[in-house]
Amino acid sequence: MQNNTFSTLFVGQNLIKLSTVDSTNSYLKKLASNSEPLPEGTVIMAEHQFAGRGQLDSVWQTESGKNLTFSLLLRPVFVAIEDQFLLNVLVSLALNDALVKYLPLGLSVKWPNDVYVDDRKLGGVLIENTIAGSGIKQSVIGIGLNVNQSGFSNDLRNKATSISQILQQDVNLMELLEEICMRIEQMYLALKSGQGTALRELYVNKLYRLNKLAKYSHSGEVFEGTLEGISEKGLLRIKPSDGPTLEFGFKEVAFV
Repeated sequence: MQNNTFSTLFVGQNLIKLSTVDSTNSYLKKLASNSEPLPEGTVIMAEHQFAGRGQLDSVWQTESGKNLTFSLLLRPVFVAIEDQFLLNVLVSLALNDALVKYLPLGLSVKWPNDVYVDDRKLGGVLIENTIAGSGIKQSVIGIGLNVNQSGFSNDLRNKATSISQILQQDVNLMELLEEICMRIEQMYLALKSGQGTALRELYVNKLYRLNKLAKYSHSGEVFEGTLEGISEKGLLRIKPSDGPTLEFGFKEVAFV
């Protein structure tokens, strides 16, 4: 266990820094499966991930030493299985609140938990839960943020951005990590104290394309609709121009 100087109660107090790893989520899950208990709030941070993962095993590309790639261990046993989307909610809100200090304009959450600035992706989240009984025994939360990366591959150039690209200056990675850890802890404790409904409302208000007419794709067909929010279980609610409101699960609908 590495002692830390973060201004938190437990998130990030046990901080393990790695130079290179395949995936911080995979590393943290292996560590948590060992016989010796791992403190809740443990953070695994890597300078370089050579097999970083996004949602549904998509690849997360990152430039070594330039960005934040880390995973966090939580034990949200108080969250029922049917409410597990609230973990997406709290992490998305925490990232938004931490980043607004650097980027006061244009931040939003692209459902379910991508970080967007205007129409470009700044970061993503991968949450892997371990279920026990009717609750969540363990949650490994992987976060990747483009911080000081100066450029992207041709296929991502118009889709991704970084904080340094927007500000035209580099950002201190450890200061940003501390800010994120503080915000996650704050939101986590709010959820634990029963503020799930309020957090959900804050999340909806930060959704990318909220109340805007835009194009979406479902089962190979493109349609126009207005994003209205989310259901109790976190499904995306979109009202097509020519019909009633529909609800979509992850990967059932694409933003065009």
